[in-house]
Amino acid sequence: MKNIVLTGFMGTGKSEVSRELSRILGWNAIDIDTEIEKFQKMTITEIFKRFGEPGFRDIETEVIKMFSKNKNVIISTGGGAVLRQENMDALRGNGVIVCLTAKPETILQRTSNDDDRPLLQVEDPLRKIKELLEFRRPYYEKADIMIDTDGKTPLEVAEEIIERVKSES
Repeated sequence: MKNIVLTGFMGTGKSEVSRELSRILGWNAIDIDTEIEKFQKMTITEIFKRFGEPGFRDIETEVIKMFSKNKNVIISTGGGAVLRQENMDALRGNGVIVCLTAKPETILQRTSNDDDRPLLQVEDPLRKIKELLEFRRPYYEKADIMIDTDGKTPLEVAEEIIERVKSES
């Protein structure tokens, strides 16, 4: 089976679903944002402040290219990783790309207590979520599999991913 790559907007459940997939399959889970923080020795928020979004995206691309060469891993990307075709190409080369989705209201609820979301540090985060989702929709739709996480537990989503990835192979 190919790597399982989780994409999707922040708050759609990528991290929790990744942990469930890792537990079920016995594969290592790689969180790209965590790896970026390790390599840069600073938080994503600090990277955004210091280098801006373009600088962050450059770092993200390098980390994605490095980890996408691994085998039998679950890779969880940041929500904007899909914006660069070279990221998608690297991830798809050895993996099945699964995009997790959720309603804007669900995303706001899931992210409301998290200050480490630089793109949501605005006056009206729900409006910002809707704007970003609309802009990113065509990029997210390039995934091999789309799964709505609203009303599902991370375990239910993980089981659905495994079933759908096996049928894709």
